[in-house]
Amino acid sequence: MTAQQVVRRKLIEVSIPLQKINEESAREKSIRHGHPSTLHLWWARRPLAAARAVLFAQLVDDPESRPDLYPTEAEQNAERKSLFDLMEQLVVWENSNDERLLAKAHQKILESTDGNPPPILDPFAGGGTIPLEAQRLGLEAHASDLNPVAVLINKALIEIPPKFAGQKPVFPGAAEETIQDWPRATGLAEDVRRYGQWMRDEAEKRIGHLYPKATLPDGSEATVIAWIWARTVTCPNPECQITMPLVRSWWLGKKQGKEAYVVPVVEGKTVRYEIGHDLASAPTKESDGTVDRNGATCIRCGTAVELKYIRAEAKAGRMDSTLIATAAEGHRSRTYLAPTSEHSSAAACPRPPAPRGTLPDQALGFRVQAYGMLEYSDLFTARQLTALTTFSDLVGEAREIIARDALAAGLPSDTTRLDDGGLGAEAYADAVATFLGMAISRVTNKASTICSWDSSPKMEAVRSVFARQALPMSWDYAESNPWGGSGGDFVADVKWVSDSLLRTPAEGRGVVRQGNAEHTIAGSALISTDPPYYDNIGYSDLSDFFYVWLRRSLKDVHPSILSTMLVPKEEELVANPYRHGGKDGAHEFFEDGFREVFRRARENAYDNFPITVYYAFKQQDAEKSGQASTGWETLLEGMIRSGWQITATWPMRSELGNRMLSQGTNALASSIVLALRPRPDTAPRIDRRGFLARLRSELPNKLRELQQGSIAPVDLPQAAIGPGMAIFSEYSAVLEDSGSKMTVRTALERINVILDEVLGELENDFDGPTRFALTWFRQNGFETGVFGDAENIANARGISLDALERSGILTKGGGKLTLIAPTAMPADYDPSTDTSISEWEVVMHLVRVLDSEGIPSAAQLLARVPSSIDTDLCRELASLLFKLAEDRKSTSLANSFNGLGAAWHEIARQARTVGGQQAELDF
Repeated sequence: MTAQQVVRRKLIEVSIPLQKINEESAREKSIRHGHPSTLHLWWARRPLAAARAVLFAQLVDDPESRPDLYPTEAEQNAERKSLFDLMEQLVVWENSNDERLLAKAHQKILESTDGNPPPILDPFAGGGTIPLEAQRLGLEAHASDLNPVAVLINKALIEIPPKFAGQKPVFPGAAEETIQDWPRATGLAEDVRRYGQWMRDEAEKRIGHLYPKATLPDGSEATVIAWIWARTVTCPNPECQITMPLVRSWWLGKKQGKEAYVVPVVEGKTVRYEIGHDLASAPTKESDGTVDRNGATCIRCGTAVELKYIRAEAKAGRMDSTLIATAAEGHRSRTYLAPTSEHSSAAACPRPPAPRGTLPDQALGFRVQAYGMLEYSDLFTARQLTALTTFSDLVGEAREIIARDALAAGLPSDTTRLDDGGLGAEAYADAVATFLGMAISRVTNKASTICSWDSSPKMEAVRSVFARQALPMSWDYAESNPWGGSGGDFVADVKWVSDSLLRTPAEGRGVVRQGNAEHTIAGSALISTDPPYYDNIGYSDLSDFFYVWLRRSLKDVHPSILSTMLVPKEEELVANPYRHGGKDGAHEFFEDGFREVFRRARENAYDNFPITVYYAFKQQDAEKSGQASTGWETLLEGMIRSGWQITATWPMRSELGNRMLSQGTNALASSIVLALRPRPDTAPRIDRRGFLARLRSELPNKLRELQQGSIAPVDLPQAAIGPGMAIFSEYSAVLEDSGSKMTVRTALERINVILDEVLGELENDFDGPTRFALTWFRQNGFETGVFGDAENIANARGISLDALERSGILTKGGGKLTLIAPTAMPADYDPSTDTSISEWEVVMHLVRVLDSEGIPSAAQLLARVPSSIDTDLCRELASLLFKLAEDRKSTSLANSFNGLGAAWHEIARQARTVGGQQAELDF
């Protein structure tokens, strides 16, 4: 590694506009239509905004590393601000296909890579976020994954769209109906939509009779949205023996004024079901449903029935289902109808041959096996299986028609298939068929007996199978209508797929491979990856639910990818105790595999670029320090032992709601992104004393750099890991006094202690009133304390309590003293006329104004603060107060101080503008 290469640190190793990245990552979660994540479900998918920003910052030089271009500090700061402005525009969802902006970003990448940016590889590609965003930035994107579902998702995002970019739709008449140039994959998306509609129409001709319309009370007909069923077993009471419904909730709809619920009516030894609307008779918390975690209650005799009995009945094949309600289209709301024999009979069709696949004996979050569901086909009704097999068969028929239409539209008659590199009519038919197969896979998520009915006012719809990362038992379930116009509607899912295809960049080269990450890391690609997180998610077990249907639809289109009966599992890098001989075996398997992957990555690493790795940090993983967990330590240990030096850590959030903090605990990032460079083989050792001396010497300046990069106070402890671990991982070993190697856990603890020391030392820089207020706040917060204690603190600092009262910091009297909280500060405060102003006062008033009126008003206030106040100290005071409030478990206060720290740069920027305008007026 040359000296020049060492000097050229990348932006991600110095500073990034983290707050804006996190804001857009959080906002992205509410964006649905057209978002690539809606192409197909994948678990724990990273936000596009975060991946785009990380890749850009991974490749672009920090201006301080280019003194040849930016010789002065002022020029470096100006260029860094320009890069920040570009990144802040780049991460906005609405700009994701802004060609001008993307070209500007690509140009910056070219300038920092000598015109030759490396290809990007994600060896754990999963949902495809990182390869997709690499392609969007004009980079060559490589993706690999062991899981065939992930491989198909990545092919659909980065490999297929560029092959047919600019291609007009081949569906007869489609190209002529819309006058446009068909840029990117718009033509392909249009064909997916058109042929999807053809499949829907054909399916309705064949099996439409299985889905009758509902007859409304006025005699008119309405389309059914869903049929609500309850599982049943025979009551074990010999005197009862009714067919007992197992229902979690009787509620159907809770929209105000249109409430609806199921009313079970017992008649002798039978039960019929009516629809109720009267709130006076509505189910209460105590009367809602018949089953809970402890068991069930018979609605006729009241017998308490253990789950053990229900499981035994289910395993013996004696669990059945009964229709309890029908949800149909109504005027601006759902209409709920009592079940009829016609609708019950329509569902009683023969079970067709279904995809083969056995559920695992054990799997994270799987509960259905205990109830006799042993095959994936057991998760569907006979009618659902009929519909899904019909649609699956139609993919092959549609593919033949597409190939014929593509030839007629002028595509070459090259018979080479898509996966073999074909670009002709056959390959194009494969491409369209791939997306149609994925639409069917999407349908299954709303077309299973695991789907329940969501009665909440804003929904009243079918819930997904994977509302969470598990396969739970569902007692009452909702059976969707494949042409009902709501969840589970085939054309609706085709549209989701088509719309997501429209938003792909569809340019450049995308390469997707199936394989173990250890074996797919090779060549000269630069890694950015989001690896599995220890034992958090069992991807292979979960994705089998989709795989069995994808294989049935697309095995002739992608024979090599879909060659196995189920998703490969033995090599999956997840710590599954049931697969690796218990907890210890799972831990060893994961650690060994992880180290080997990153050892291989180290062998193929660039010297002049860092790699980036995401780690999902779960709140419950944290110990008191907020930074220790088995998975986290395993990741860091694996990286360092594989020859990597950690040069930065950044907390990436996709949760930025009203509460950034969990009650009484550190709020941890949704994920942490690490930047790493190869550690030289000749790296020296250092003893404990030398390591701690370096931490104390270098960490303060690094923390100031982080604060200047818009780091929110809540994120500072996680971000501080970066410079701390950079020092730790620079050495081949840090030796304890005993001669043993210091562990990552110990290093993290020391970094945290020194962070506290650094923040504490800042107090010496504050003015007298602020130091007094901090000491009092640490003891009492904004609660009343004893005057004598306050007097002792003030006397030790040579401060007058009378002067502090006159300045508006506190109130005293009756032997008591209280700091004035931000909410109690006067609204007419003007800092420009305050003759006894302090940093404490400025921060209290800024918090008040920011919380009540927002950033512009806070900027107006800051612009009037006299130059005698060091505003940088005010920012640091906000960070310190956040930590103190958090230590006191004052969540609301901590949020307020964190909000000020996070918004500080924007407040300061607007304040400078306001100040400039005021100066012009004064002139």
